Amino acid sequence: MDKKKMQTPLVCHGHSRPIVDLFYSPITPDGFFLISASKDGKPMLRNGETGDWIGTFEGHKGAVWGACLDTPALRAATASADFSSRVWDALSGDELHSFEHKHIVRTCAFSESTTSLLTGGSEKILRIFDLSRPDAAPTEMEGSPGVIRTVVWLHSDQSLLSSCTDAGGVRIWDVRTQSIVRTLETKSPCTSVEVSRDGRYITTADGSSVKFWDANHFGLVKSYNLSRPVESASLEPFRGKFIAGGDDMWVRLLDFHTGEEIECNKGHHGPVHCVRFSPGGESYASGSEDGTIRIWRTFESGSDEVEGGHSNGLETNTKVAVDDVVLKVEGFHIKPQLEPEAEDGSEKSPQE
Repeated sequence: MDKKKMQTPLVCHGHSRPIVDLFYSPITPDGFFLISASKDGKPMLRNGETGDWIGTFEGHKGAVWGACLDTPALRAATASADFSSRVWDALSGDELHSFEHKHIVRTCAFSESTTSLLTGGSEKILRIFDLSRPDAAPTEMEGSPGVIRTVVWLHSDQSLLSSCTDAGGVRIWDVRTQSIVRTLETKSPCTSVEVSRDGRYITTADGSSVKFWDANHFGLVKSYNLSRPVESASLEPFRGKFIAGGDDMWVRLLDFHTGEEIECNKGHHGPVHCVRFSPGGESYASGSEDGTIRIWRTFESGSDEVEGGHSNGLETNTKVAVDDVVLKVEGFHIKPQLEPEAEDGSEKSPQE
């Protein structure tokens, strides 16, 4: 294989402890956004294209294990070790709802319709909260064989996916019957579960394996064994590529059809806990034990890779004007102080 040129990513500082979850919003009229969850208990919102810090959701009293945005990126949700899941106004940073649990909440997800919030964690119970009636008791679904690590909505909110920290497989739940109807079998616990943007594939990471399942018939489509344990994987179906990160601190870009490694990105100083493609696929983000987010360009086979990587942003098809970002974050609780420069010239969070 030809020697590949190294790219330099956008490096996003601000978190003081490991980053354990990343989530990109879809493309909105104001661009797209990236939210991060960290053990420092301070989830952060960023411009998804440039990585620029927008604001921090403050209020949790424990590590934040999961974070997500609704479809229009107007609300954020977080799952925390303080036994709560919270919903936030993504424009102002204000807390809208706090849903109390009896144990650690590990994961959360907005429904496609954005009317419900799904949570799971150490209680081994899936809960669906009706956001139009936040004071109403949630729908509870029991039967998970272990502590719930990930949850994902599927089939226009008719089905759910969940994985456990201490049991292999991905459970498929029927929302109407509130029961498990099928299990996608894996040898090791699934540390990452994702539904592709086109709705065709379920991507899972377990042990050293990345698997792709048919999201409609649930058959195994492809399975690749990598050289090191994989903690997170993400598929870009329109470009035929996937990414994987794990304990070796590297972020790999691979060919979906062959499993061949296209690029190996080095730069993190600790295990990589989460990787996700941007909604347009032009870039992807990685979050690490080292407390940084790094945003990488998607390398195209046969194209010339530029030494030095990013300068002031990513070359993407979706450009976000400065005025658009200002409109998006007007009123957000940002501390009025001059922020130091990051390694690439972008702004740091005051928490750094």
